[in-house]
Amino acid sequence: MELDGKVAVVTGGTRGVGAGIARALVGAGAQVVVCARRAPEVPQSGTEFVPLDVRDPEAVRRFFAGLPRMDVLVNNAGGAPHRLLTAADAERHARVVELNLVAPLTVSLAAYDHLRRTKGSIVMIGSVSGGRPSPGTAAYGAAKAGLESLARSMAVEWAPDIRVNTLVVGMVRTELSHLHYGDRDGLAAVSRTVPLGRLAEPSDVGAAAVFLASDAAAYISGASLLVHGGGERPAFLDAATANKEL
Repeated sequence: MELDGKVAVVTGGTRGVGAGIARALVGAGAQVVVCARRAPEVPQSGTEFVPLDVRDPEAVRRFFAGLPRMDVLVNNAGGAPHRLLTAADAERHARVVELNLVAPLTVSLAAYDHLRRTKGSIVMIGSVSGGRPSPGTAAYGAAKAGLESLARSMAVEWAPDIRVNTLVVGMVRTELSHLHYGDRDGLAAVSRTVPLGRLAEPSDVGAAAVFLASDAAAYISGASLLVHGGGERPAFLDAATANKEL
């Protein structure tokens, strides 16, 4: 299997996309440690859970210092509620940036020595929000743009010992999808805006993470892999009164 004998750490790996990534890594033969602030409601087969708040630098450093080995780091922990810029002060928005940009840097630095020894790999979980306007989640979009830039610089600074890549993820169907897209009708309507006709499943992101972490991607570093079902249909195509066959 692609990752036999490898040790992988997935931050925020207890639900949603993170859980999908953890399952895919286990399926590829890796020994997987998932960390989050709270334990999963249902333990994930083949994984070990360790409680960790990635926004706590000292706790992060203690966690990685206690690992005997690691080969793969997936920086997945993140997210943000819907919040217009004027609905909160800058300090509150800064907490979103802290979770989605500063924390992955903290985690990566803490994991550096392990990954250098094993010639390991880092997979950042980015977002399409980092490459387009993100109204309602502007701080999140800005953080994800920064994360992608950070990964490219990290890939150069830490080469040739450590490969660093980003999965730029689009809309994903998870247990929290209703908070972003609404009820069943809302999910169906949103799905129709995706060229492939559906939202991603966590397993889709997991399969891409396995690829970037494996030897199949041995010459890929500093890259951004789009996992978004073809992106978004340009709004002008539906607004235009010409060329309606498109």
